[in-house]
Amino acid sequence: MRVAIQQNSLFLKLALSGLLLAGGAFWLAGNSKAEQAVPAPAVSRPALTVRTTLLRDDKWTRTLTANGSILPWQEAIISMQVQGLRIAEVMVSIGDHVKEGDVLLTLDNFARSADDAAARATQSRIVAPDSGVISAANANVGSMSQPGVEVFRLIRKGRLEWRAELTAEELMLLRKGMSADITVGEGRVIKGTVRAISPSVSAQTRYGYALVSLPDSSGIIAGVYARGTFDVSGGKRTLSSLPQSAVMQRGSTTYVLVVDADKRVHERPVKIGQRTGDRIEIKQGLKANETVVESGGAFLTEGDVVQVVK
Repeated sequence: MRVAIQQNSLFLKLALSGLLLAGGAFWLAGNSKAEQAVPAPAVSRPALTVRTTLLRDDKWTRTLTANGSILPWQEAIISMQVQGLRIAEVMVSIGDHVKEGDVLLTLDNFARSADDAAARATQSRIVAPDSGVISAANANVGSMSQPGVEVFRLIRKGRLEWRAELTAEELMLLRKGMSADITVGEGRVIKGTVRAISPSVSAQTRYGYALVSLPDSSGIIAGVYARGTFDVSGGKRTLSSLPQSAVMQRGSTTYVLVVDADKRVHERPVKIGQRTGDRIEIKQGLKANETVVESGGAFLTEGDVVQVVK
């Protein structure tokens, strides 16, 4: 009897040991599967490889840009003074350069007496009142003269000037004698000087004008559209700038892409100023030590990770 009890006790111990071993193996297997089920942390791949830049201090001349037309400095209107005389000969045409006193046209003299002839001797021709360029010609051989009818128009001295259209705020920055660079035609640049500034602006357009003398207007056609810049700084001033490729526009918002310590980009609105060459002035919105995407920003969105190359 005692032998049987001892055998049963031994069997129970062996069975319990087997259960414990099986449970341990199951627990280890479960933990291994659980560890395998834990996902690896996500790694953000760079959206783009970019070069970066910083604000740069530059010394620029402060300029004001405007548009306008090239117009005659003064035009003389030449008209008939007598009536009933036929135009005998027209001596000039548009574009001709004339000197003061040059005969422009002659009239038939129908005087029937010596007194009549003397009276009309000086009225039988039309002469140039000043030197310049004929800008309009309305005289035809055979037509009858009529007092006050325009027959020629003359650009006095051949001088042209630029009439720049400006707002009241811009006009207040100008002074007589300031220099201006006017671009006409295919990139020709003419140096000019402010001659006069309008004291008011139009109530309809809110624009006034500045007249700029052109010392060399040869080869320019009156009426041509031109763009120019005024030097309103009186010297150079220090400002901060970026390459124009770093500055983007979306609607009315101008912004740059700032790269943070984690190489993520963030849109930053900025206020810009004048442009010179491939540089643009940054007035507000960016600190001197902040890194900015130099180019390729149009392919990036807020929060993208980038790879920065030197």
